[in-house]
Amino acid sequence: MKTCQKILDLLKQQGPMTAAGLAESLGLTSMGVRQHLQAMEAEGNLAYEDISEGRGRPARYWNLTESAQKHFGDRHSELTLRLIDSVKVIFGDAGMDALISHREATSEQVYLERMAGESTLAGRIGQLALIRSEEGYMATVANEGDVWWLYENHCPICAAATSCQSFCRSELMLFRRLLSEDVTVERSEHIIEGARRCAYRITKAIAE
Repeated sequence: MKTCQKILDLLKQQGPMTAAGLAESLGLTSMGVRQHLQAMEAEGNLAYEDISEGRGRPARYWNLTESAQKHFGDRHSELTLRLIDSVKVIFGDAGMDALISHREATSEQVYLERMAGESTLAGRIGQLALIRSEEGYMATVANEGDVWWLYENHCPICAAATSCQSFCRSELMLFRRLLSEDVTVERSEHIIEGARRCAYRITKAIAE
C-alpha cells in the first residue's frame, strides 16, 4: 500500500494527527511524512489546524477533507439499486412513480425558494446551475445569442437514473417548470446514453 493511502487510512481511523505521530505509526521520518502531507494538502485531500498545547509552538494536526472521502470504499450505488428494486417489488411501478414525484416536488420547493430573487432568465439559469453544482452535478452555463446551455458534467445519481430513467424525465420536467412557461428546455446530451455530460438547450418561446 502506498504511503499516502496509509496516511489517509490512519487519519480515518485515528482522527487528526501530527506529522510526528504519523511518522511514528508508519515507521518513517518526520521529514518524509511532511513531504507527503504537503503534497496531499495541495491535492485537496488534507487540511491542518494549529492547536496550542501549552508553552512553545502550537502543534499542527492534520485531518481529512471532504474531498478525501473518495479514497475510501463507497457502496451507496449498490444500496440505491437495491432500494429501487425493493420499492418496485413491494409497491410496484405506482410506488416508484410516487417516490419520484415526491422527490420532484420537494426539489421544486427548495429550488423555487433559492431562485425567488431572480427576475431574468439568465439569473434563473445561473442560480439553477449553482444549486445543481452544490448537489454534485458540476453544472456550468454557456450563452450563444438567444440560446442558453446548462451543462451537467457529472451525475451523482447515475446508478439510480440508469436503473430507472423516470428520474431523468422528472428532472427535465422540473427544469421546464422552474424556468417558466415561455421557455423551452430540451436535453440534447445524456450521460446514461453514453454522452460525456448532460446538456440542456434553453430558449425563449417566440412571441406570435
